[in-house]
Amino acid sequence: MDSIPIEDAGSLPGVPDAFQRLWTPHRMVYIEGENKPTDPGEGSCPFCQAPQREDADGLIVHRGELVYAVLNLYPYSPGHLLLCPYRHVSDFTELTVAESAELSAFTAQAMTALREVSRPAGFNLGLNQGEVAGAGIAAHLHQHVVPRWMGDANFLPVVAQTKALPQLLGQTRQVLAAAWSRL
Repeated sequence: MDSIPIEDAGSLPGVPDAFQRLWTPHRMVYIEGENKPTDPGEGSCPFCQAPQREDADGLIVHRGELVYAVLNLYPYSPGHLLLCPYRHVSDFTELTVAESAELSAFTAQAMTALREVSRPAGFNLGLNQGEVAGAGIAAHLHQHVVPRWMGDANFLPVVAQTKALPQLLGQTRQVLAAAWSRL
């Protein structure tokens, strides 16, 4: 077989070209909204369902009295946590004083556990209130705790809309749960 010039190789299926590809087919579920509940009620809410599962199955890292910490199924970076009240509320102003206090305490604990496990250089903390503000599941309040490292915003998200995550969610849940239990 004759060799194919490199500039033509990329157009032929199965023929190597100059690009290395990182396939992340699991992201299509999120992009296409497959797991997004169509009913905003408690019955189909993943944040109401997660605490009913075993911790490992639900990716729950820690449980409090009013709030729990769960790994994001579609993380921005390794260790991306969501802090959720057990109660199905959609707005920060609907939290009780006790729920707000525990959410705040969980934020500090999440940062402490993440620092022990993966030594991030900083964090993004945020609540997206409403679908228009970027809440993927607007019906149930959840706070993001996103660990960040110097240079973690590399070319992949910009060019390929892809994140390379070096650890499986189950492994991340194990090490964070263990660190949190030592707090």
